[in-house]
Amino acid sequence: MQTEKIEPDRLRYFLMESDTVDYGHADIRSLASALSSDDPVATAKHCFEWVRDHIEHSMDFHREEVTCRASDALKQGTGLCTAKSHLLVALWRANHIPAGFCYQRLTRDGPNPPYCTHGFTAVWLGDLGWYRCDARGNSKPGLHCEFTPGHENLAYPTIHEGEHTYAEVWAQPWPDLIAAMGKLQSMSQYRCDPVDACPPAPGECVSEAAPPSAE
Repeated sequence: MQTEKIEPDRLRYFLMESDTVDYGHADIRSLASALSSDDPVATAKHCFEWVRDHIEHSMDFHREEVTCRASDALKQGTGLCTAKSHLLVALWRANHIPAGFCYQRLTRDGPNPPYCTHGFTAVWLGDLGWYRCDARGNSKPGLHCEFTPGHENLAYPTIHEGEHTYAEVWAQPWPDLIAAMGKLQSMSQYRCDPVDACPPAPGECVSEAAPPSAE
């Protein structure tokens, strides 16, 4: 893994709480404490595996609830990749581990539109730098997402026309994505019209360069 350079003061943005990353919520605090250990890397892995395995991906499990806020994903036990990433980052930050958000633009199924925004995460592992990982869940055939610092195991390559992996780690979720999720009434609505969000304008949200892709 390539070690990243980042100013210590910048890391504070990747520890901040927000309405979406609401790690002050009592249930998130309790779970974060239960998943913590003396080793930050082990703690990060425990949090990753818990979210990957215990929060049902809305599409895979045919759930209708729409969740976005970290505490709502935890309460309902379900969420899209984006909601799962909000919860995972909240658990990391509750354990004082800097973390942020990464995104891809993907087709929903195969080589043709419609497109959707896929969210995953990056965690700061001290001397190891940023490590990108995807806790969307292995409940879909062909996926094998693991927490293996030094080697990425992202759920999806970007191979079709119009697909893209964004080369940043954002301190907060994309505003356009949060606004679009807030308008959804059910997952059936999303299945008919998936969210294809726009990244924030340069300077609108704090971001850092992501590590080189392992694809």
